[in-house]
Amino acid sequence: MPLAVFSTGGACRLGKVFGGSLVDLSVAAPTLPDNVIDFLKAGETARAAYDAVGENGPGRIALADVTLHAPVPNPEKFLAIGMNYGEHAAEARSLGYDTPDFQIWFNKQVSCIAGPYDDVVLPTVSDMVDYEAELAVVIGKTCKDVPVEEARSVIGGYMVANDVSVRDWQKRTPTMTLGKSFDTHGPTGPWLTLDHEIADPHALTLRMLVNGEVMQSDMTGHMIHNIYDQIAYLSQVMTLKPGDILSTGTPSGVGVAKTPPIYRKAGDVMRVEIDGLGHIENKCVAG
Repeated sequence: MPLAVFSTGGACRLGKVFGGSLVDLSVAAPTLPDNVIDFLKAGETARAAYDAVGENGPGRIALADVTLHAPVPNPEKFLAIGMNYGEHAAEARSLGYDTPDFQIWFNKQVSCIAGPYDDVVLPTVSDMVDYEAELAVVIGKTCKDVPVEEARSVIGGYMVANDVSVRDWQKRTPTMTLGKSFDTHGPTGPWLTLDHEIADPHALTLRMLVNGEVMQSDMTGHMIHNIYDQIAYLSQVMTLKPGDILSTGTPSGVGVAKTPPIYRKAGDVMRVEIDGLGHIENKCVAG
């Protein structure tokens, strides 16, 4: 069952999700850490205590009565890979971007992280805000130089993400970081689905809907560089830490590639769905 970060008007707590309700872990398993990063660091000890929490234990609350927050609000790193689906790479070429020979990574500054149902603020300095539906991987163990065949063993879990992108600012620097890092432009959630609950992370369907209309739809198996290759590649460069977020690329159908381009306006609602992981939904509001 997924691990959620929630509140009911006070401090954030961890909860174990069962359908339309969750169990408050501060009540049902008070020895567990009170945040996702420390939960992941605690490893099998935390997993055993978590697995022992049942649906009808103490601390049960209806999901309708809680506010869900970003599962990992303060990771050390929030990295995203560009042009990682074949059809998206093709539409990027049509916009003048060369298909890279290697994995192309950029930072989303962690200050952009927002909750699964928080508003996304449209900045006053641009009218070129776009969406990107993505599967986010959360690292579960400190690791370096991970072989491809061992990469799954360092994954803590998975989230739904929207790599909100300010297209004109994205082009201002070769790293793309500024256009990817505006405040509120990294909504994630709705919870962390632990790795063992997903049979194959490359067999998931993801969709982006804007105001109810499907704009993107693809399978995670269509990634050019799969999740394990991504972890192996990055870990040659840097030590990955529990809680680090890797956003694994977006499929075709982004607004900038429409004819004419379609950008977000105040009142638009962006909804990202990934089968087996849930959905996030964020309303665009004027800055």
